[in-house]
Amino acid sequence: MSGLSISRRGLLYGASAFGASAALTACGAKTGTSTSSDAGAKADTSGSTVKVGLLNSLSGTMAISEVTVHNSLLLAVKEINAAGGVLGKKLNPVSQDGASDWPTFAEKAEALIKDDKVVATFGCWTSASRKAVKPVFERYKSLLYYPVQYEGLEESPYIFYIGATTNQQIVPALDYLKKQGLTRLYLVGSDYVFPRTANKIIKAYAEAKGMKVVGEDYAPLGSTEFGTIVNKVKGAGADAVFNTLNGDSNVAFFKEYKSAGLTAKSLPVLSVSIAEEEVKSIGTQYLEGQLTAWNYYETTPGAANKKFVAAYQAAYGKDKPTSDPMEAAYISVYLWKEMVEKAGSFDVAKVKAASDGITFDAPEGTVTVDGASQHVYKTARIGKVGSDGLIEEVWNSGKPIKPDPYLKGYSWASGLS
Repeated sequence: MSGLSISRRGLLYGASAFGASAALTACGAKTGTSTSSDAGAKADTSGSTVKVGLLNSLSGTMAISEVTVHNSLLLAVKEINAAGGVLGKKLNPVSQDGASDWPTFAEKAEALIKDDKVVATFGCWTSASRKAVKPVFERYKSLLYYPVQYEGLEESPYIFYIGATTNQQIVPALDYLKKQGLTRLYLVGSDYVFPRTANKIIKAYAEAKGMKVVGEDYAPLGSTEFGTIVNKVKGAGADAVFNTLNGDSNVAFFKEYKSAGLTAKSLPVLSVSIAEEEVKSIGTQYLEGQLTAWNYYETTPGAANKKFVAAYQAAYGKDKPTSDPMEAAYISVYLWKEMVEKAGSFDVAKVKAASDGITFDAPEGTVTVDGASQHVYKTARIGKVGSDGLIEEVWNSGKPIKPDPYLKGYSWASGLS
């Protein structure tokens, strides 16, 4: 990657390395009417089609999760095109492989904006990849629609966060564990932005709510060695494990967990990055009875979800599951379409201005865009992995929760940001 040197370690911890990714933009861009050097790349809307960027890990440790998200984006594009497109123009999807490498994500984001002149980009999974591309989208004033739950404590004028923020997933998960009397937690996560920030929030919650964190361990993203961590978990006297591992590390962790004689009954694990696709990859025999926290499951009731599941399986195979990040990716394209059509324009400023109050009858239930934060109202759901590999809901919040990415409505979270 010419002209870019960003250490992986620096990206994992946030810090100043993210600023270095802006070096990708130093060679300039085709701009709109503004004469500012930061004016933004001009999307090409002159023809009968417009390009949309799909930016996902199609290879590497995160491919286990991101390939199906990419497939869901393609499905939404196909459906929208079949219905006439957006403002009379068909969508031409341009895919780029972030390859589970954060500097590569930044490089590919710039290519989509500058070279392909996309009208919007959909993708990223890990917070490290999102933080790597954030300055690129901000520099060029181009929109990213991010589909995955994340740790909160962030807003960007050029990112729409379609997955859950903290008060729509992690906080409800902690409330659920506390209500079940599971108050002694062991924290296990991958060593990068999301797990470390999430666990900082979990520790603040625990201190305020009479819970106790009895252990905390991290493994490098992609790690397959969990013997030491599982042995520590086993001897810690925990009531439950809060799992923020990402990607195929979950395969190794849960196999080691079972080998150590730990089960959902003896020491339950609540995971926030394992959905139906990962259950299939890991193996139901390792996950049956374990808990998850999301906003959508394949089993979520409703006509919109039946239609989504049927369409996805018709396109990719009857044995293919759907999951929360897949659903959020799918609806992100539709939400963008609704914003563009309300604005009557592909212009980024006009699309942003039109976003507030946009609603969509999504597979997860009705979702509404909060234009101020560029997050989405979402219903929290706790699920349990069944013997068939599907996840059945055991609790939900009853109604969509207003996004609160900085946890301003929680006194115990003051000072976290």
